[in-house]
This record gives sequence, C-alpha cells and structure tokens, in this order.
Amino acid sequence: MANREFNVLFLCTGNSARSVMAECAINRWGKGRFKGFSAGSHPKDAVHPLTVALLRELNYEPSNLRSKSWDEFARPDSPPLDFVFTVCDRAAAEQCPLWPGQPITAHWGATDPVTFEGSPEEKRRLFFRVYSGLENRIKIFTSLRIEALDSFALEQRVKEIGKIKLPQGRE
Repeated sequence: MANREFNVLFLCTGNSARSVMAECAINRWGKGRFKGFSAGSHPKDAVHPLTVALLRELNYEPSNLRSKSWDEFARPDSPPLDFVFTVCDRAAAEQCPLWPGQPITAHWGATDPVTFEGSPEEKRRLFFRVYSGLENRIKIFTSLRIEALDSFALEQRVKEIGKIKLPQGRE
C-alpha cells in the first residue's frame, strides 16, 4: 500500500458514542495518514450528550458530528474504505452493506456507555474509560507501518488489536 491517507469507518448500532469517539480519535492520532468516519446500522437522532461533553473536555470540536446511517458509506459515490471496524457486538452480528473499496474488516468491541446505569459521575468516568480504550487501540493501529505489511499480515494485526482488553462496566 502506497503512502497515502487511508479511509477508516467505525460502526456501531446507534452511532452516538463509541463509533463517534473512535472517529475523533483516529482523526487526531492518524492525521495525514488516516481519515476517520463513523456510522450506525440504526443511528440515533443525535450524538449522545455525554459523548459531546467528553469530546469537548478532550479538546475536540464536536459541533459538526452527527449520528448517521452506514448506508451513507455503501453508495457508489462514497469514499472508498480501506478499513471498517465494528465497535459494538450488535453491529458486528448484523449483515453489513457491501463497502466500496473491499476494506479490511475487524471487530474492536467496547462496552456501550450509553446503556450504563449509574450516577452522573460514574457515567462520565465510563465514557472516559471507553474513549481511552478505543484511543489506545487507535494509537497502536496508527503506529503500524501499513506499507510494510501485506494484506494478510495487516488483517491479522488489526484483528489482534481488536482483542486488546478494554475496561468494562464499573471499575
């Protein structure tokens, strides 16, 4: 693979927390090498307010983020995708559309902070832990020398990254 910007799509069911966090993180840590996108199989009406608050706290500009359908990325005029990562088990189990560009796919599951029940502070901490775990995977991914790996080795590496343990529930 030549030195160029790679398109990465993060998928979740609602596209209101995990996939949006991952999109932001890869655009930060992979700037110039990776372009991140996110979508959901059944997108919510908006990005979750705690996601927006966390991203602001981490110096992201979330005002242009929106919850969107994965259908937007399956059209013939969509950007060709190099990588597609599911970040929730439900989206991983669904029948995904055919993606332009024959991307490398992997499952990078993470706890859904939106469904967590707890105090506002416990919720805030869980959103942060989920973001931190996804960010850790993304930092590892963006450090790969993609151009030095054949497609089989690259696919194996991204699947291994998805097996890195992330914080779960209350910790």
